[in-house]
Amino acid sequence: MARVPICASKFIVLLLLSSFATILVTGDEDHEFVRRLDRKLLGLKKEKLSHFKLYWHDILTGPNPSAIQVVPPPSNTSRTAFGLVRMIDNPLTLGPEMSSKMVGRAQGFYAQASQEDIGLLMAMNFAFIEGKYNGSTITVLGKNSVLSTVREMPVIGGSGLFRFARGYVQARTQKFDVATGDATVEYNVYVFHY
Repeated sequence: MARVPICASKFIVLLLLSSFATILVTGDEDHEFVRRLDRKLLGLKKEKLSHFKLYWHDILTGPNPSAIQVVPPPSNTSRTAFGLVRMIDNPLTLGPEMSSKMVGRAQGFYAQASQEDIGLLMAMNFAFIEGKYNGSTITVLGKNSVLSTVREMPVIGGSGLFRFARGYVQARTQKFDVATGDATVEYNVYVFHY
């Protein structure tokens, strides 16, 4: 009779271990709403790293501005205009001059998100209109400390040829007109994509 409890306990331990092993092997796939996919089913090939150099033109003046204020800062705001929000549809060109070839548009918004310095929250898609990247986008979301010489923001995704994209951008102001607020910024985009 002493052997029955020992066999039963060994059986229970073995059953628990096999259940645990089954859970480890299947992971989350025991749910109806998730399944693992082979990347080839989505047309994803070898991942590559690309570098794009673009010029971002923020035009606040003239008959057709590319950045418009949609939320003014409160009247009691700090010297940084904390709370201000601008929607953008800024040209992206190959060179620093507006006459350079336009290859896309930066569409989204930026907001004055800092009470201490000129720190913008940037949320924008670089929507390409040229060559094989036509119709594809790279999404940038991050803090832009405008008074710094070089600012870095993350690439958090994309669409089209930039599905599953990740990386970062570096922004450097090339030209800023204090009177109008118009600016030209060089963007170097480093992005992993398929």
